[in-house]
Amino acid sequence: MPEHSDEDRPEDEPQQPPQDPLSQLFSALGGAGLGGPAGFGAGGLPGFPPGAGIPGMPPGMDPNELIERLSNDPAAMAQVMASVQRLLATSGEGPVNWELARDLARQAAVAGGDPSTGDAAQREVAEALRLADLWLDAVTDLPAGAGAQRAWSRSEWVEATLPVWRRLAEPVASSVADAVAAAMAQQAPEEMRAMLAGTGAVMRSVGGAVFGMQLGQAVGGLAREVVSATDVGLPLTDGHTAALVPANVAAFAEGLGVPLAEVRLFLAAREAAHARLFAHVPWLRGHLLGAVEAYARGITIDTDRIEEAVRTVDPSDPQALQQALSSGMFDLQRTPAQQAALDRLETALALVEGWVDELVDAATRGALPQAGALREAVRRRRASGGPAEHVLASLVGLELRPRRLRDAARLWSVLEAARGPAGRDAVWAHPDLLPTAADLDDPDGYARRRSDAEASSADVDAALQQILDEGSGGGSGEGSGEGSGEGSGPQGPSGQPG
Repeated sequence: MPEHSDEDRPEDEPQQPPQDPLSQLFSALGGAGLGGPAGFGAGGLPGFPPGAGIPGMPPGMDPNELIERLSNDPAAMAQVMASVQRLLATSGEGPVNWELARDLARQAAVAGGDPSTGDAAQREVAEALRLADLWLDAVTDLPAGAGAQRAWSRSEWVEATLPVWRRLAEPVASSVADAVAAAMAQQAPEEMRAMLAGTGAVMRSVGGAVFGMQLGQAVGGLAREVVSATDVGLPLTDGHTAALVPANVAAFAEGLGVPLAEVRLFLAAREAAHARLFAHVPWLRGHLLGAVEAYARGITIDTDRIEEAVRTVDPSDPQALQQALSSGMFDLQRTPAQQAALDRLETALALVEGWVDELVDAATRGALPQAGALREAVRRRRASGGPAEHVLASLVGLELRPRRLRDAARLWSVLEAARGPAGRDAVWAHPDLLPTAADLDDPDGYARRRSDAEASSADVDAALQQILDEGSGGGSGEGSGEGSGEGSGPQGPSGQPG
């Protein structure tokens, strides 16, 4: 389903501010209602499909009433107990229960159906991607990057992308767990620290389960919306596979008034352009994912705020304790290093999306009648955050919204006008050449500076080459003229002195 921009978002789809993972953890542990959104995530108890809550029980029920009704329903109670046991059961080492994450992601992906991709769908996607590559060949020197073309079901998208989600989420989960343990140890009285040392493993187990549950539900929900392997802007798959999700392509096309085949071709061109960039700019993948990891490494908690809250809370008052846990006392603090990582990620995402946007427009504007309308539809979808923004905003604390997509597209357009397609794409040769956020404000100035820098570099190269030529050729000639005159050397084939 296409995303709505902030201006046209329906009233029944209010935008909720993202909640950081630590607040989610303590909301879950605080018991804000087992069936409600603040309890065990938007999907209710783990082990049940997202949105299902507890079978036969209304969501958001008062905990006391919930317990009373469960006590009269042995089957529902058995399901709840099995779910809780599953929540606390970790899968191997690590800060995230990945077995739980995978199971819930697949459950969420197939909620509402997951049409299989038959031979016809595979042929349609492969043909669209091959034709898109032919169009792109005319507007960039970067060669085709996809080694395989695939049509994926939603479940297949989950399986293909989970390894990269693991790389993105584990540093955050680990940092949050370390921050919790450090905060508890620092704030605990001396006589309680030995006892709290034994609760660290339990906290990590619960935290790993909560993270696994949240990640699984988010990735599964994402699988129902993404149209391709690179729809979120990040390289979520290993290797050089280009893929579309036909069921979601059809959902995106609904209401656009554009034939499905044309929508498929346009989205295939975007996927093929992303594939070229990630395949032939080897540092880009690490640059984007590394920014997320750098952000995660800096996660800290304000222990002074916790201490102040603890002094004012009556531990015998469960309601007061719950209010304190949800008041932001465990909010993560953004450090200057984290802000720098966030700035790098936001700028790089805008540059990737802007390059793809500009390239696909050049490749399709003469081939697809509705290319302009489709370009605007995709722009609005990405500018409103895209399907992945809320996933990482809640799980990792980062937004994937390419806030300056239009500015970045204009910068690439200016570069192409000034330097041609090859000069435009040469900017991807090294991360130090990438435009900064300030350059997005002044694309003409950036283009001039790039031209001046290359001209200066060319002058230096020419001077160096002249010195080398004089040292090897010209110097030999001078020596033969000033010396005994024996031989003319290799530069004097006519026999005359050099």
